[in-house]
Order: sequence, then C-alpha cells, then structure tokens
Amino acid sequence: MGVRVRGCRAAGLMLALAAPVEAQESRLLVVTGLGGEAQYSDAFHEWAIAMMDAAEKTYGVPASNITYLAEKPERDPARIKGPSTKVGIEKAIEEIAGRLQPQDAVLVLLIGHGSSQSGDCRLNLPGPDLGGAELARLLDRLGPARVAVVNAFSASGDLSKTLAGKGRIVVTATKSGMERNETVFGRYFVEAFSGEGADVDKDGRVSILEAFDYARRQVARFYEKENRLLTEHAMLEDSGDGIGSATPEPAHGDGARARTWFLGGPAGDRRGAADPQLAAIQAERDELQQRIEGLKSRKSGMDAAAYEAELERLLLELAARDQAIRKGRSKGEPR
Repeated sequence: MGVRVRGCRAAGLMLALAAPVEAQESRLLVVTGLGGEAQYSDAFHEWAIAMMDAAEKTYGVPASNITYLAEKPERDPARIKGPSTKVGIEKAIEEIAGRLQPQDAVLVLLIGHGSSQSGDCRLNLPGPDLGGAELARLLDRLGPARVAVVNAFSASGDLSKTLAGKGRIVVTATKSGMERNETVFGRYFVEAFSGEGADVDKDGRVSILEAFDYARRQVARFYEKENRLLTEHAMLEDSGDGIGSATPEPAHGDGARARTWFLGGPAGDRRGAADPQLAAIQAERDELQQRIEGLKSRKSGMDAAAYEAELERLLLELAARDQAIRKGRSKGEPR
C-alpha cells in the first residue's frame, strides 16, 4: 500500500511537487598544485583523471562542464585546460560563474600540498600560492549556486572558517593548519565516486556527505594498515558557522547540505538519465530533503505542534519518493 498524506496543506505540498523541477547542471573544477616530487605529481594527476572520468562517464556530467588545471599542462594537453596558477584558477572560476544558473551545483576539488601560517592556509601552486582569503573571494563569484569546495591538501583545516558561507559546503583534509604532512584524503574522496563502496543508501548516487564519510574511514584504515600515526583528520562544514565536524550528523549540525549534494544532479544515477521519470522522482526527493533541513533550521522559531505536523507530512512524502525510486531501480536492474 502506498503512503498517503492527508489534509489541505498536504495537498498543497503535493501540488507544489507536481510542478516541473528546474533543470540542474553540475560543474566540476579540479586543480592539482605543485607535486614537488614525481610520485606526488603522478598521484595528483591520477586522482584528477579518475574524478573527471567518474563525473563524465558514471554521473553524466558533460565534458564541457569539467575543467582541469595542473602544474604542467603539457603532461596531458587533451585533458588539462591550463596551468594551475592563481591567474588560471581565477579565469576558470570566472568562466564557470558566467555560465551558472542559481540551481546549478559546482564542485571545486583542490589537490596537492599546502601550508599554513598564522591561520592562513595556502595551496602550493606554480608561482604565487593561493591563500584562503583569496579563494573565498573567488568562490563568492559563484553567487547563489550550490558550491562544494574540497580542500584535499595538507594544512587545510583552518579553511573551514575562512571559506564558510551560506549554502556552501567546505571539506578539508585536516582539522587544522598544524597537520602539515602529505595527505591521502584526496585519493579516497575520488575513490568514493569512482568506486562502489560509498553509496551507503544504495540509490545509485554518491553525495558529498557519503564521499566524505567514505574517505574518512578509508584514510583511517590506510594509516592503520601502514602502522602509522594518523596525521590527518578530515572535517566537513556546511552549516555556515565556520566550525567543521569530523563526524557530521545532519540532524544536529553539519551534513544537511552535503547529504543532498550529488554530482550530476537529479539524473546523476549510475545509469545516468536513461530513465527520465526516475530522474524526476529523484529531483523531487532531493527537493524534499532540502525542505526538511530548512524546516529543522526554523524549529526554534516555530510552534512545536506545527513543526511536528509539517515534519511528519514532509517525511511521509519523502518515504513515498524513496519507495518509488526503489521500485524504479529494481525494474532497471539486470536479471
């Protein structure tokens, strides 16, 4: 038996959900900084290519929406759009900003080595390094788009505060600028999208929250296997307070936005947009999740009974969408 929602207000909610969902596009900017040694340069390039391939081939992000900047563009001129200098990064972000719609999603993945002095985290680049305040100003140019910036480099922890902003997701490979050893968080964050183990809810997509949790667990396993002291502790901040969390819980702080950010948008299922009806239902579910998180953020200013009633209605609608998605996916699975 399907889930039913009663009441005039519930009917209004259902009518709103029946309206066409605005098309959402994902855009990916990958930047690899100075490698220093060949082993690091090779690893950074490998992670960047794996991320790009996953975005395009698995999650349906158009190649025209993917930009890769690297230390040495001549290494792979077919894939690398330009040098990973401050000027190159600024131009790339300006280009993305010029094509953005408010509902679009942008993932900025920064891979490399970093440094920190007096709370100023910097990504090491060819030429002048990119500081946190400079990066924050660049991200501001992306306006109201749903932005996730993943700082997969050493000493990046203090960027949780520097880059925090309304609607923005900030991930750092370390908890502070004092964790200065090379990091492996980037490797496992990319693996979350290119592999199979991060999709915890088995909906065919990987959210930023799922990727973060997967990478954090894999980093811990890596250090344990190598019998090394854990020298990197990843953090996620998306509440806007500038305080990152190592174990984000959407119901109690960080993680609410990250849970609903998917590479490829509503059609970002591993089967791509082969089933438009399923993609539309996923879009409705994503919207419902965002409404639920928005409602929770307003809880303190609402009448308790009204809050509980509205939350129950939204959760029932979410359950109905989840049920429809599971049925749709089971029909498409090979027998």
